[in-house]
Amino acid sequence: MATKALISDPVAEGAAESLFAVPGIHCVGCIAKIEEGLPRQPGIMSARVNMGAKRVAIRHDPALTPPDLRAAIAALGFEAEPLADAGLDVAAAESRRLTRALVVAGFAAMNIMLLSVSVWSGAAGATRGMFHWLSALIALPTVAYAGQPFFRSAWAAVRQGRTNMDVPISIGVLLTTGMSLYETVTGGAHAWFDGAVMLLFFLLAGRSLDSMMRGRARAGVAALLKQTAPGALVLEADGSSRWMRADALRPGMTILVAAGERLAADGRVTEGESGLDIAFLTGESAPVRVHPGDDVQAGALNIDGPIRVEVTAAGADTVIADIARLMEEAGQGKSRYVRLADRAARLYAPCVHLLAALSFAGWMIAGAGVHQALLIAVAVLLITCPCALGLAVPAAQIVACGALMRRGVLVKDGSALERLAEVSEAVFDKTGTLTLGRPVPQGLRRLWRDDRSILLSLSRASRHPLSVALRQALEARGVTPAALDNVREVAGEGVFGDYEGVAVSLARPRSLINLFGLAAEYRRGDQALLLGFTDALRPDAAETLDVLRGMGMKILIASGDRPEALEEIARETRTTAIGHLRPADKLALIDRLKARGEKVLMIGDGLNDGPALAAGHASMAPASASDASQLTADAVFLGDRLAPVALTVHAARRTVAVVKQNFALAIGYNVLAVPLAIAGKVTPLVAAVAMSTSSLIVIANALRLKGAVK
Repeated sequence: MATKALISDPVAEGAAESLFAVPGIHCVGCIAKIEEGLPRQPGIMSARVNMGAKRVAIRHDPALTPPDLRAAIAALGFEAEPLADAGLDVAAAESRRLTRALVVAGFAAMNIMLLSVSVWSGAAGATRGMFHWLSALIALPTVAYAGQPFFRSAWAAVRQGRTNMDVPISIGVLLTTGMSLYETVTGGAHAWFDGAVMLLFFLLAGRSLDSMMRGRARAGVAALLKQTAPGALVLEADGSSRWMRADALRPGMTILVAAGERLAADGRVTEGESGLDIAFLTGESAPVRVHPGDDVQAGALNIDGPIRVEVTAAGADTVIADIARLMEEAGQGKSRYVRLADRAARLYAPCVHLLAALSFAGWMIAGAGVHQALLIAVAVLLITCPCALGLAVPAAQIVACGALMRRGVLVKDGSALERLAEVSEAVFDKTGTLTLGRPVPQGLRRLWRDDRSILLSLSRASRHPLSVALRQALEARGVTPAALDNVREVAGEGVFGDYEGVAVSLARPRSLINLFGLAAEYRRGDQALLLGFTDALRPDAAETLDVLRGMGMKILIASGDRPEALEEIARETRTTAIGHLRPADKLALIDRLKARGEKVLMIGDGLNDGPALAAGHASMAPASASDASQLTADAVFLGDRLAPVALTVHAARRTVAVVKQNFALAIGYNVLAVPLAIAGKVTPLVAAVAMSTSSLIVIANALRLKGAVK
């Protein structure tokens, strides 16, 4: 397979590409600002944001230096650092910082609340002042440290003349802390350090949950590239050999690949023949025989015998590297998905600012002093702080993901539930997805008992996939092995031995009787029997597809298998099937469906499904899938049944319904509480307690999802 048939060179001729870490990317607005703003700068051709990894790839004039590009990003309000190592996980580091801030805020909130008990109990005079000062000593460094995620984001927005949800949060926290410190210094009766720190704790809890859900799905491409061997044994012109790293291999070199090794580069077989396990690439469960002149790909596992391969492509030019690029490019579509919380944030922050400003101005006009007007404005900011809104999405997602996990479905990205709720068409791979991906021997019942015993002994001597499947089936039937002599395995041919002086074997078929299936030939003396193998459907496949249809979804099978191998599956499931699809073909199919307005749920297990999994509106993979597919998919389901797919879609729709209810509860709380705050009937402490209560109501509503996922 030609490399360039999969993907073109990502950097146009005469252009350079640079990678930058931008930790400040938080929402779809950040993506739009960077991707639309950078190309307007001289010398910058395009910018591509990877929100999950918090990276920006910039195509630009080679004359532009990293400081120039960093300044261009800074002009848009984002701090950036050149990223030499594309594998550096910036988002993971940001998640760790949020967790540390959450722990600090939680510890401080508990201690300040304990100190506040005495104040609430009626402590006065010097005692009250002492407790206020102790609270200040805890709160001031806590606010300075734990508030950094919000302060940095708010300052970057304000510096560019825009706003976001972190602006009212920062103003509320800083004003509350400042007013509390003023009251403490002047000996005032009230201070609200507990409210400020408690507010930070709840907000950090929501942001940490969200970051945790996002962080489960960032390592697909790195795992994919690990499929290749780290290096290979290179044959020199003088007949000597030396081991060489995979990134040092060059076209024209000849590498020696022993049985049991993976290929480190794409190439063409020049000597020897063997069976290659390329299920990670094509989805085919049977090994593929290769002979001199056949093309082979990096990552393929050599099963039978040694082969010599002339390298045709290595490193970034291999097919597996192309698939990795396809996966990363396709995944950008998900990064641009406008989440419910992002949509709510667009209107919420300006409204909060306006309400607080009008409250301050109104009370000043009414004759109140600056102190009283400022306290009322702070109460408005606190009571409208988006704590409940911040928890509305992650709380529901965490509960739903926990309930699904107990049912054998691991959801890696909370936002995937929003996408899963919207899917209109499901595209299934066949081998390993609709089917179990394991060869199942047929016709064992018609064999004599001693033949079954002989077959068990022969199959135990080989690690070929068909031998393993035969051994497992015979052992499950309680068959006992026969005593064989001279048992030996011939690479690429089969297993041979003697039973009571008669030659027996389990070998490659000598004829093409079974053209479209898997088969092995059992011989005992002059008698021969063809053993057929099938790849059985998952036990509830047809039923699950019917359930999905009942939910209003369209179904399609897209596989790399031969069309002939798909006919029976399509007939049993009453589904249209398309075969002979390469990775780029599956990606093109997904793109065509999306162009028709379909929101595609891709379900696959092989490496060949990776780009399609990344490009789908949402994606799932079975636990038996390749590592790369599991890491790329939004959710992984366990077991041999397909029912978790329908269960997950149902749970996703219920989760989105609960999220919308949470938004309604949060907005309803504001409708009731804000007038009281504007009227001056709420102190900053009461505002903080009310805000926390609304957060608890949202969490309680989210907990109902535990019973809904059944």
